[in-house]
Amino acid sequence: MKNQQSIIEDAKEWVKDQLLHEGSGHDWYHIERVTYTAQAIAEKEDADDFIVALASLFHDLADDKVVENEQEGLQSIVTWLKDYDVNEKDIKHIMEIIQMISFKGGNGVPLKTKEAMVVQDADRLDAIGAIGIARTFTYAGSKGQPIYDPMLPVRDNMSVEEYRKGRSSAIHHFYEKLLKLKDLMNTDEGKRLAQERHRFMEQFLDQFYLEWGES
Repeated sequence: MKNQQSIIEDAKEWVKDQLLHEGSGHDWYHIERVTYTAQAIAEKEDADDFIVALASLFHDLADDKVVENEQEGLQSIVTWLKDYDVNEKDIKHIMEIIQMISFKGGNGVPLKTKEAMVVQDADRLDAIGAIGIARTFTYAGSKGQPIYDPMLPVRDNMSVEEYRKGRSSAIHHFYEKLLKLKDLMNTDEGKRLAQERHRFMEQFLDQFYLEWGES
């Protein structure tokens, strides 16, 4: 097996080739930010950097927001890891993280490991703050959703199907997901970083409604 850093560098190139031009806000630059943030949190939380890095790099390659067939996406990751002689225990851990960290309408399951908590926090941090706002409007546009529709209700307690395919707007997404994330952080560092980004979103919404005429 190659040394761990070489595997991480090759993983970066593999993921970059697939997601560089992805158009819903889950592109390579999202992956790069999540991986950087996750590794920084991992250092503070004493989590396994190798597991954290690979799970972060691969976390969207089997996501139904990005790929048509989740099972094929998962299998491609397993095949890649086996080709690099990553041991079965680490492969199982990485795959568990990838399959467990998604928000999916608030239907996520409790996480079992420190590494999973780190990766989930990093992914959620990229969904809030200034970057999160920009990604929200990119994603809404890619799905044909409006900026805002005051006639739509804010959805809660959704199934995965309702969360993915129900009618919504970019602004509604703040209430259906983004504003909830601060209180769902797992690690002390994740909670700390989420505070300022959460406040920025609240300020943005205040200004948005002022300009919309709903203040």
